[in-house]
Amino acid sequence: MRRTTLLALALAAAPAAAQVQLNGAGATFPNIIYQDWILTYGQTHPDVKLNYQSIGSGGGIRQFSDGTVDFGGSDAPMTDSAIAAIQGNVLHIPTVLGAIVLTYDLPGVTQQLKFSPDVIAGIFLGTITKWNDARIASINPGVTLPATDIVVVHRSDGSGTTYGFTDYLSKVSQDWAQKVGKGPSVNWPVGLGGKGNEGVASTVVQTPGGVGYVELGYATANKMAFGLVQNSAGKFVAPTLDAVTAALAGALAKMGPTTDFRVSITNPDGADAYPIATMTWLLLHKSYADAAKAKALVQFVWWAETEGQAKAPTLGYAPLPAQLRPWIQVRLRSITAGGRAAWSGPAAR
Repeated sequence: MRRTTLLALALAAAPAAAQVQLNGAGATFPNIIYQDWILTYGQTHPDVKLNYQSIGSGGGIRQFSDGTVDFGGSDAPMTDSAIAAIQGNVLHIPTVLGAIVLTYDLPGVTQQLKFSPDVIAGIFLGTITKWNDARIASINPGVTLPATDIVVVHRSDGSGTTYGFTDYLSKVSQDWAQKVGKGPSVNWPVGLGGKGNEGVASTVVQTPGGVGYVELGYATANKMAFGLVQNSAGKFVAPTLDAVTAALAGALAKMGPTTDFRVSITNPDGADAYPIATMTWLLLHKSYADAAKAKALVQFVWWAETEGQAKAPTLGYAPLPAQLRPWIQVRLRSITAGGRAAWSGPAAR
């Protein structure tokens, strides 16, 4: 009896299996699906605790580069100089595709508005200031537009959504390219700032006449109006998942097995392509000091790239095409810890 009691006490005192803590931070664009993935994965992998803070792509790149998080999230690829500053110790792993939409609050207007490239540039340059401007009216026949002031809402933080939106504007507007340019942060000619996709969405909702750019998931989650956008073929296209996937088709033709995935898919060719689409990336180190962390992180990312993709359509994102999986798997298998491969991984499927 005494031996049994001692054994029971010893077992009770034995430490539980160590839980691996993984911290990440970055883009707000994919935050909806990242939080869903973390919750779902955690239900079957209690030995791994994942945390992702939605602070914007600029903050994610900064914290990843400083080594204060295990992985970053960004909708803006790191620049060559930023990669060189960390001795090239980064992999860009795409996770999902998404649409950046023009969302607006225009009381009394129930029809879905159309936006052409010149109208979008004019609004955000501050040269189109009223909703009943002739340039907006000409592409929205039959819509009674009010003489309401246009109130531009943009991101106030460093943002991959801003990068994607300004990358698009720089392609379709010479004035924009010359006066503002593209980047995670730009000097906005006009407008109010909101932090994160959440901040832009809430500011537009609270501002009659407001217009801003947000990831599709935030617009649909908040039941916000958003417009059709004219693509390079001259067709006004809704930001459907098929239209976002079509935007990637042209880029895939230019990619190959050795790609680093830093590819722009805005204003692509194709009659059915939505023109303001983007990939979003997880930023992973090529080498980690902690083998347990490295293995747990890569296993989670591979789960997200396979089983997790099924969640994308229900949350407003387009899943990655399966043809990218072998290329992604090669990158994940290249990650090392202590000089050894962190993960061998199953066959791509």
